[in-house]
Amino acid sequence: MATLAAHDPIPTHWSEGNPSDDQLAHIPGEGGWPLVGNTLKMLKDPHAFTRHMVRTYGRVYKNKAFGGWNVVLIGADANELVLFDRGKNFSSEQGWGPILDQLFPRGLMLLDFDHHRADRRALSIAFKPEPMRHYSGSLNRGIAKKMEDWGEGSMQFYPSIKSLTLDLAADSFIGIEWGPEADRINTAFIDMVQASVAPVRKPLPFTQMKRGVDGRAFLVDFFTRETHRRRAEGGGQDMFSQFATAEYEDGSRMPVDEVVDHMNFLMMAAHDTITSSATSLIWLLAKHPEWQEKLRQEVTSVTGGAGSDGEPRDLAYEDMGKLELCEMAFKEALRMVPPVPSMPRRALREFEFGGYRIPAGSHVGINQYFVHHDELHWDDPFAFDPTRFTPDKVKARHKYAWVPFGGGAHMCLGLHFAYMQVKILLAQFLPRYRVSLEQEPDWQPWPIPKPKDGLRIRLEKI
Repeated sequence: MATLAAHDPIPTHWSEGNPSDDQLAHIPGEGGWPLVGNTLKMLKDPHAFTRHMVRTYGRVYKNKAFGGWNVVLIGADANELVLFDRGKNFSSEQGWGPILDQLFPRGLMLLDFDHHRADRRALSIAFKPEPMRHYSGSLNRGIAKKMEDWGEGSMQFYPSIKSLTLDLAADSFIGIEWGPEADRINTAFIDMVQASVAPVRKPLPFTQMKRGVDGRAFLVDFFTRETHRRRAEGGGQDMFSQFATAEYEDGSRMPVDEVVDHMNFLMMAAHDTITSSATSLIWLLAKHPEWQEKLRQEVTSVTGGAGSDGEPRDLAYEDMGKLELCEMAFKEALRMVPPVPSMPRRALREFEFGGYRIPAGSHVGINQYFVHHDELHWDDPFAFDPTRFTPDKVKARHKYAWVPFGGGAHMCLGLHFAYMQVKILLAQFLPRYRVSLEQEPDWQPWPIPKPKDGLRIRLEKI
């Protein structure tokens, strides 16, 4: 149980008001090497590092990395405390700020409390049934076309699905045709994502951060012009047009610069995480052909198999909920390889957890990956078993033992879009191909997991 101290001064920026070493002295942990702390150990193998810290210090510990102390809270109760945040004590803006502030400022994930609530409510229009039905049509068309282009034989799945999801984003998110303009947008976007985790944090010439900052400038200019145009012309059914015409509860429109920042952030959050989670799902289905066949049969029974042209039928928007096994398999993939393995916050006031007093201003983190593999909640946690997500098993488990989409007020706004995109991918992919694994991948676990070899698979036409 956590308690809060209301009398503490509240930090207003992530770089100010950090607790001193003396204020954190009672919390067990280690600072690592001079200057770099434990940064290199964490980057080498973050999951092994977390296991070492939990074994050595327990489920509340401190760790010095990336220039400062971080207090890590491990467990489903810790996830609930930080994500549900009953007392509005944990700042997402100040937690993510050191990582994303230069490139994705004012994205929905970087807003707190009333500002976050107002913008989330306005942006939710893009995920209502009618826009979602429109996206499903675009996704079916785009994925079906790409499935035919892939053909039989060996391939690297990760770069192929990354290219596909970028093209789908140009269509469903922005509403532009694939071509040179979409390619330029995709390049700028990729530069921004890579710069967000670059070790050099200043935009010096020839650095990744400079390419990222230049990419952001290009996208800000593009989205600003497009927001004005779509407002003048009445918008469209794509996600960007929905954002551009979004209104607050009082009927006023969101400022243009905030629409632009939300669009930039959404492209990053949706594209990289869906690429990672789709890759982990295909990896697991390639390793487990019995589950691959069960999902194939479910897809065929729901869509009705091939149409008159011999090609798999599209998955109708109304039939999304019928793919129950597909959804359970996707949830199990998200458990085993969560696309965001850990999550930062900053404590605005002092609180207590696990028998420790955590001072105001502390940078606090939770670790979804560890909890997703915690034997307190999961039997044989490193085995692939979609039946973990039957309704009775979900009901019996701690609500915050599975949090790939976050939780509380910051629960991922686009989670239903993610489910829809993956179900359509399976509906177009599995009736066309059997997939097998050519080589067990070595995963890069952080910041967003991906196979270092691109996931080498073999496709066999059905």
